[in-house]
Amino acid sequence: MKQMVEELHQLAKQISRPLKLMEVCGTHTVEIFRHGIRSIIPGSITLLSGPGCPVCVTAIRDVDAAISIAKRPGTVLVTFGDMMRVPGGRQSLLEARSEGADVRVMYSPLDALTLARNLPERQVVFFATGFETTSPLIAGTVFAAARGGVKNFTIFSSHKTVPLALKTLLDSPDVKVDGFILPGHVSTMIGLAPYAFIAEQYRKPSAVTGFEAQEIILGITMIVRQIAAGNARIENAYPSVVMTEGNPRAMAILNDVFEPSDAYWRGIGVLPGTGLKLRNKYREFDAEERFHPEVTGVPEPELCSCGDILRGVKVPTECPLFGTGCTPDSPVGPCMVSTEGSCSAYFKYGHR
Repeated sequence: MKQMVEELHQLAKQISRPLKLMEVCGTHTVEIFRHGIRSIIPGSITLLSGPGCPVCVTAIRDVDAAISIAKRPGTVLVTFGDMMRVPGGRQSLLEARSEGADVRVMYSPLDALTLARNLPERQVVFFATGFETTSPLIAGTVFAAARGGVKNFTIFSSHKTVPLALKTLLDSPDVKVDGFILPGHVSTMIGLAPYAFIAEQYRKPSAVTGFEAQEIILGITMIVRQIAAGNARIENAYPSVVMTEGNPRAMAILNDVFEPSDAYWRGIGVLPGTGLKLRNKYREFDAEERFHPEVTGVPEPELCSCGDILRGVKVPTECPLFGTGCTPDSPVGPCMVSTEGSCSAYFKYGHR
């Protein structure tokens, strides 16, 4: 670790210009703070948060649709815990539950499928959020529901996929990054190949990293070495977990159940091909097709900078609401809600 940090400082002197690296994953943002990474790397290296918090990029419309479904008589809505406090247009799922909606927190979609089997008289809907880390498990759950003939189970898919979102960032003239710290969890599923365009088309060096301090420092060092040498490739600083080919079996299940679709990323907008919808042969498990939730368009909260923060254009402390109008106890935007949210991490660990 000491040798890598010393090398980083030598490389920074050699490059002699400021560098901006984006940690795509929200968990990396938290761990960078927890490990005090910013205090030991060269001051010329700025670490920016990216769009890798699935809770943060879940659209207001999707939260409102989930609430609408949850309020239907005879319906149970199941979701991950982080989604409970995400503000929708008028309320959160937690607030909807306080008004009588049957909203339950579970750690696995398989638990929701078991619930559906145990409550055949109820409609059980899983609010499916997340990136490629969780979507294969949800795909497997849908497959199990189809194989088992479970008719009262559906999912509301708000899934997003990471690589094409990074392409959108790179195509944005106001997003200035020199390299990417790529997500470890997502990469265990998709491998390295889907990121190849970052190096080949945009000449941006990148590294997949784990979440321990030495793994993060190794990833940063790999990227800065490439910049110093004028190279651009995708490196793996997490080989104990991430294989070059990813997890082909998980991706096969995912691709059997889901197909790409356009998706609205909260604070960013519609990104073509970055969502996942159920294929026609599994469409009977689509909650949107079954319930047709009615929602109205609600704009993003005024003055909230989540969109710019998720794109790396701003840091949380540059938002006019940060720490005053928006806090973890009273969040305005989703970046302050999730444990992986950059605003939440800055509030908990950063200097205010």
